Amino acid sequence: MRTTLGYTVESIGYVIGAQGLVGFASRTFFGAEWGWIHKVVDLPRAAYPGIVVAGLALVVVGVRTRKAPERRKVS
Repeated sequence: MRTTLGYTVESIGYVIGAQGLVGFASRTFFGAEWGWIHKVVDLPRAAYPGIVVAGLALVVVGVRTRKAPERRKVS
């Protein structure tokens, strides 16, 4: 269960981080809107690096969850 949860959180983190990076780059360098975050909510350009950091935080939490030792039951 811990491994499945870790992979799920990690995967969501990669997607969110990538969307933040693409959204920031597209607005900064091309003046266009790429990705799907702009379809959900209208964010200023300065908010996209925060989304990248949130995605990276989810990746770290997912990896740490997967690599944590299983809890042993005390009998």
